[in-house]
Amino acid sequence: MVKLEVPTVQFTSDQQSFRNEVRAFLREEIQSGHFTPACDSWLSGESPTFSKKLGDKGWIGMTWPRSYGGSEKSAIERYILTEELLVAGAPVAAHWFADRQTGPLLLKYGTENQKKTFLPQITKGECFFAIGLSEPNAGSDLAAIKTRAVRTDGGWLLNGSKIWSSGAHIAHYMVVLCRTSPQNEENRHDGMSQLMVDLHVNGVTIRPITFLTGAHHFNEVFFENVFVPDEHVVGQVGNGWKQGMAELAYERSGPERILSTYPLFSMVIEELKRINDRDGLTEMLSLLPELWSIRNLSIGVAKYLDEGKDVSFIASLVKDRGTTFETKVAETVRLVLSKHPELFNSKSIDELYTQSILHGPGFTLRGGTTEILRGIIAKGVVSQ
Repeated sequence: MVKLEVPTVQFTSDQQSFRNEVRAFLREEIQSGHFTPACDSWLSGESPTFSKKLGDKGWIGMTWPRSYGGSEKSAIERYILTEELLVAGAPVAAHWFADRQTGPLLLKYGTENQKKTFLPQITKGECFFAIGLSEPNAGSDLAAIKTRAVRTDGGWLLNGSKIWSSGAHIAHYMVVLCRTSPQNEENRHDGMSQLMVDLHVNGVTIRPITFLTGAHHFNEVFFENVFVPDEHVVGQVGNGWKQGMAELAYERSGPERILSTYPLFSMVIEELKRINDRDGLTEMLSLLPELWSIRNLSIGVAKYLDEGKDVSFIASLVKDRGTTFETKVAETVRLVLSKHPELFNSKSIDELYTQSILHGPGFTLRGGTTEILRGIIAKGVVSQ
């Protein structure tokens, strides 16, 4: 039997004090009416004003070097912050991708000029990034991308399109995975590069894709002879696949893969306590052991990332189990509340439940489908 070894993390008193500080800040924001808790807020709840507040407190890019605007905190402290933001259902989507993966990407592969130009803006909550991966005919099979950049004087001309681009309508830039040389059928991952594209230049068109709720978060983005200067190439030309896969470890392993429906989970438990429904409470609380185990796995990955270790296998496991759990929360709430239809009279519960159900189909798709992830996990198990 394969033994999966992930470190156990014990929070220090200083880390717990930081958690209390974050909770107090969020409580004040909610009580002041600055935001209303929402499910899936890391993907669909954007507020540039709230992101700026976090930037002012040093809570964006907090693990990055001070020379680039960061606070040089540990990955565990960042995990605590992220966890509390998600539990509160705070509107963090505007800066989320830049903080989670674009910053680390630039720290690892970017030029000194790129780091000095973009990272301080990101930490201030003033520069947002979108991710350009999926295409209409290249989702799980990302090696099938057709978006192409060709050499021109001083840079590249980009043509093609991306789909399901989260927050592109409010982002300043997009990191686009594209082909910079013809596809090699013997190795389809060759010849890809990553370009940072200004989303406000000529040739870029952004079209909304609305949720079932009517909310606008996803987008289709078209590039027609978009000029990208050489200084906006990330890392090495032709190394885009390797660089992009390194990003996915950050994308797949965080608490956002576990806690998208937590605001609903928490509120329903409080309501069941209020009406003294012990059976309903038992059913809801039966989910806690699964939540606790996935959370510990996710925290362990954060520690491994802090140590610079390869976590692609474990990150895929976190994402697979975490998004399955998020869906299970909404289904359990449906069964419990079927006995208490009066609880839907609560505007908060009704809205959170609606968000969880209508956003739910995307939980196991975004960041890699369940089927693809389990293939990665199977290969990881074999190689152990």
